[in-house]
Formats: sequence, C-alpha cells, structure tokens
Amino acid sequence: MQTLGYTNPTIPVSAERIDAGVRSPVEELVAEEIPVTIAYNGVSHAVMMATPADLEDFAVGFSLTEGVVERASVLTRIAVVRYSRGVELQIETAAPLVEPDRRRRLAGRTGCGICGIDDVDALLRSLPRVDSKVRFASTALARAMRELAERQPVNASTGAVHAAGFADANGAVTLVREDVGRHNALDKLAGALARGGVDASAGFVVMTSRGSFELVQKCAIIGAPLLATVSAPTGLAIRVATDAGLTLAGFARDQRVTLYSHSQRVTVTT
Repeated sequence: MQTLGYTNPTIPVSAERIDAGVRSPVEELVAEEIPVTIAYNGVSHAVMMATPADLEDFAVGFSLTEGVVERASVLTRIAVVRYSRGVELQIETAAPLVEPDRRRRLAGRTGCGICGIDDVDALLRSLPRVDSKVRFASTALARAMRELAERQPVNASTGAVHAAGFADANGAVTLVREDVGRHNALDKLAGALARGGVDASAGFVVMTSRGSFELVQKCAIIGAPLLATVSAPTGLAIRVATDAGLTLAGFARDQRVTLYSHSQRVTVTT
C-alpha cells in the first residue's frame, strides 16, 4: 500500500485575551479542520470535515467501518493529495467495492458520523456479532481512561479535539488517534489497528466522548468487544450494543464506570 504523508493538525493564531479586565495579545495553537474528500478508484464517495493528521489511517478505518470494503488488504494504494482548500484521499482497490452506489450525498460535518446518509436501512445496518470471551477488570478500564488522558498531544495544545484509544486486556493504551470529530478519531484508530495487524478482539476501545450508536457500530465492525466513553451513551447506542453483543460502558472516570450492556465482560477489582 503506497501512501504519501501530509500532517498539520494544529496552526498558530494571534488572538486577544481578556482576564480580570485586562486585555493582552496572545499566541495560541488551534486545531485545524479541513474538508477531506474520500475517493475510490477515481470516484468521489464522501467529503468529511477532519483534522489533517493520520489520514492514511483514516482512509483505511473509514473504508472498513463504513462497509466500503471487507478487508484492509483490498486497498492497494492511498495517495494523500493536498489542494488549495483541502485534501483528497485517492484510494485504489484490488476488488470491487462492497456497496459501490452507497455514496454520501452531503458533506460529513465535524463530529457527524451519519451526515449524507438518507436511508434508514443503511444507517441501522446489520452488524457482525461480537462473541469475544475476553474479560476485563474494572481497574483496567480506569487505567485505560487515565492513560488516554495523558496521550493527547493535539488536545493538550488546543483543547479542541477528541481521542480514541485502544487498550490491551490489562488496560495499557497502545494506540491513540485524535481528530476534531469523534467518529473520525475512531476511524483513524480502526485504520491504525488494521494496518498494524492488531486484533481488536483482544482489547477494548476508550474514547473522550459520549457513546453514540455510530461509535458502537464501528467498534462492532472491527470486532472490539468493549467500548468505554467518558460521557453517557444514548438509548439507541445501548440497544445496538445489546443486539451486537458489545459491552458499552459510560461515565468511565477515575474509579467509576457504568455498564449498560453485556456487563458480564467486566469483573470488579480494586
């Protein structure tokens, strides 16, 4: 798989700060956000608003979690081409797309995982059953969330991006990807796992967001048995996780966590 790199997740800006009635000039780093066109075999498929970093991972993860291809090995070339107002991911495949006509009709706005999809059946698509027998200690979840918070360089500089991390069975975070959109961050993580040959069923995913159903869908597709988020899940996310056999954990902060589906996968430890 050939790739051409382009990364610029932050940009410096000049601003003014008012603190206790005193105005002063400041220089800050802000998270960058650009339109990223995803094209397969010369045909535009979607335009997503994303942070321009780890774009090769994004290309692979998006292709897998959106059901465009069934295996990462089908993607033979990824070219990251910069234009005046954005980036195009030019992806070539060795086999036909799974659903070649399932293109997004609208741009995917920042943080939106379903923009452009106007068919309910496509939105609530069938998911593979997560049947991993791996069990995780509650302390592993706490460790993973703690380590995730420590491994967000872009957010530390800007305070404006989400992160998705992969933790092993002991809660050690081995991979982290950041983006202005939580779905993009997870797609980047999924792509990094696939490109690195990491078995997602052996660990779990942690995220700095609420637990939306699209995130549950993406985790089920890559085979991750557990998704832990720092905020609450939605009702639909819980139902989707229950049906898919995935453990959904919310409010994973410090030593606290709430389990909303398949709680048997987490054992209580101190």
